[in-house]
Amino acid sequence: MLTLVSQFVISGADLGAAFLFMFGLKRMSSPATAPSGIRLAGLGMVAAVLASFLYLLTIDAAARPHMMVNVGLAVTALLIGGVGAWLVGRKVAMTAMPQMVAIYNGMGGGAAGSIAAVELFGGHTHGATQLIVTLLGGLIGAVSLSGSVIAWAKLDGVLKKPLRVKGQQFANAAVMVATLAVAGVIVASALGVGGLWLTAPTWIWIFFGCALVFGVLMTLPIGGADMPVVISIYNAFTGLAVGLEGFVLQNPALMIAGMVVGAAGLLLTVIMAKAMNRSIANVLFTNFGTEAKAKPGAIKGSERPTEASDAAIKMRYASSVIIIPGYGLAAAHAQQKLYEFVKLLLAAKVSVKFAIHPVAGRMPGQMDVLLAEAGVPYDMIFQLDDINDDFAATDVALVIGANDVVNPAARTDKSSPIFGMPILNADRARQIYVIKRGQGKGYSGIVNALFYSPNCNMVYGDAQAVLVKMIEAVRGLGAAAA
Repeated sequence: MLTLVSQFVISGADLGAAFLFMFGLKRMSSPATAPSGIRLAGLGMVAAVLASFLYLLTIDAAARPHMMVNVGLAVTALLIGGVGAWLVGRKVAMTAMPQMVAIYNGMGGGAAGSIAAVELFGGHTHGATQLIVTLLGGLIGAVSLSGSVIAWAKLDGVLKKPLRVKGQQFANAAVMVATLAVAGVIVASALGVGGLWLTAPTWIWIFFGCALVFGVLMTLPIGGADMPVVISIYNAFTGLAVGLEGFVLQNPALMIAGMVVGAAGLLLTVIMAKAMNRSIANVLFTNFGTEAKAKPGAIKGSERPTEASDAAIKMRYASSVIIIPGYGLAAAHAQQKLYEFVKLLLAAKVSVKFAIHPVAGRMPGQMDVLLAEAGVPYDMIFQLDDINDDFAATDVALVIGANDVVNPAARTDKSSPIFGMPILNADRARQIYVIKRGQGKGYSGIVNALFYSPNCNMVYGDAQAVLVKMIEAVRGLGAAAA
């Protein structure tokens, strides 16, 4: 009787968790409702964890009493992971958010791979279908784990440059074929077709080793400019792996949550790739992100520096301003100062809007989160398709730490690696000011033709320091008038 009641409660908790995951994800689609969506998804995770503990304490304990020791191990793991994540999450800087997301996403893939390993080493899979699904989930989870670790290393500066060697794509293909071949051996042996030559656990170790190596090799050659797409790809991988292992465990919460996350990650990946006018295969198997050198004579003229105070005064007396944030804004922790400056412009009856490119920053949605953190109202934030036509009628475009997403070479230079990529039409504003730390290239290493345009002026310096000077200049106008 107790077992039946427990099974009913566990099934209800799993379905409730799945509903909370889906509803929470839906609310995350809007900045206004995202905080409540995160809380709902977190509540769903709590329900799923409690259901797992109830399963261990009742149904699993009745079938295998020795498994009770896993309750202590699970509690210990929850304490270590929960406390560690809480401490890191509270202290992590906004600029470090992409690498934190990458490593946490890798942990999800690793968890799915671990489930597959337990099922395989324990001999718990029954039938060809379940075995194949287990291996597929393990493969995808392992690739997501090792690939996400490399993505973290790139974003955190541990790996400075993409690692590329001659014949790398053939080597990657060979490792992938070897991984699939080992999986085939495991399946064939389980069905009684042929011998193992090696022991079953050895083949399983080789399988996961090859999968982990493939994730590393696939990610090493990808350039920094592609990191937003890479993060979303591995997010989709993790969700898919979790969903597949949920099928193996016959766990509805894992199946539904994994497939929803996988589908959302895949959709986001497609959107990001489209925003760069590239296919996903092009991101994974080409060399975009290497340093690109401008052809002699391709870009004429020179950059024209100006003072922060002059740029601020020009914007103070403009009718309309569009601000384009980039990673440089996050790196300078200048979002609060930016909004303080914007409020001064709004008080002077200047129309101000924010323009967001889908791949601005180093992870999807980073600029939206950055502006929300500073308190910028959601109705001031516009995506590329919604605002691009407004630039032609705008007095001033202010670019802060963005590079490729405003580079007009994407429209005009067929030799450019970003040719065909949709960009924000900042160059069509009457006047452009660019806040930039120095004369170096952006994260992708591509020279920006916008900086040499006759209607563009450069304001060199750390974004926060520059914005402080702009605030002082505008306030000085008010003091002088008083």
